[in-house]
Amino acid sequence: MTYAITRRIASAALASAVLLAAAPLAAADWKPQKPVEMVIMAGQGGGADRLARLFQSIIQKENLSSMPILPVNKGGGSGAEALRYLKDKSGDDHVIMATLNSYYTTPLRTDIGVNIEEFTPLARMALDTFVLWVNADSDIQTLDDYVAAVKASGGSWKMGGTGTGQEDSLVTAMLETEFGIKVTYVPFKGGGDVAKNLVGGHIDSSVNNPSEALGFYQAGKLRPIAAFTPDRIDVFPDTPTMTELGHELVYWMQRSFVAPSGMSPEAVAYYTEMFEKLNATEEWKTYTQEKALMADFLTGDALQAYFLEERAKHGDLLGAMGEGS
Repeated sequence: MTYAITRRIASAALASAVLLAAAPLAAADWKPQKPVEMVIMAGQGGGADRLARLFQSIIQKENLSSMPILPVNKGGGSGAEALRYLKDKSGDDHVIMATLNSYYTTPLRTDIGVNIEEFTPLARMALDTFVLWVNADSDIQTLDDYVAAVKASGGSWKMGGTGTGQEDSLVTAMLETEFGIKVTYVPFKGGGDVAKNLVGGHIDSSVNNPSEALGFYQAGKLRPIAAFTPDRIDVFPDTPTMTELGHELVYWMQRSFVAPSGMSPEAVAYYTEMFEKLNATEEWKTYTQEKALMADFLTGDALQAYFLEERAKHGDLLGAMGEGS
């Protein structure tokens, strides 16, 4: 079964280009009058948190905002805290939010009174990747080794991930279905905690984003087994993809920004231009290459269409897991 979360349709690029062409004109008429709150719908230490704070750092160094950008973590309830907060900030031109896939999965899993169609799309900066990891001290060298070890564990195998019903647990469920295995899923608050616990031997495997495990990999403490990408990841040239191993398992994590409903068009144009400029910086380009992210800028109506398409696909995945609301 194919679980690929596909990229946008080709026509989205045209819609994005039209919006960006108009953005600088409108943005010139508005600037923030106070510090801008950057809500992060995840806990500290994980990929979403580190990436949002990188964005904040680049914005500051490149003077892309006339006012400071202040990161605030609201990861409670698998991002439900952040989603409710953004809903309550309707019409506020000084709040933006860094999203990940729980942007759609959390409202699907739990009735929190949030409809993402009401929020204002700003910019998708990248698509993040997933890799199956084991401790480097493990005897597991290949995907076949991994499947055999999990089956031999009799259900006691511990897979670490961020939250329940979120991205890591979806990828884990995909593995269970594809290989007929069963693991004990152990949720943590952030991807950083997952990687640390895998190094410490408290869990047996993970599906961390590369950026969350890269430091431990470079230190020789973690081993990548297979990537959930269509092609091999440049940072891990010797690590095969699930696809080339005969398993159509591809999954992406979107790294985007949205705003509350009712944000003024002038503010939307200002932040869209800000992220467009950030996307063009050398620091961001270098980061995406080194951390195995696929830079894939998208804005406006095209981004909203992407969100709704992905929400539908994740609804199907959650339904298959028995997690849908």
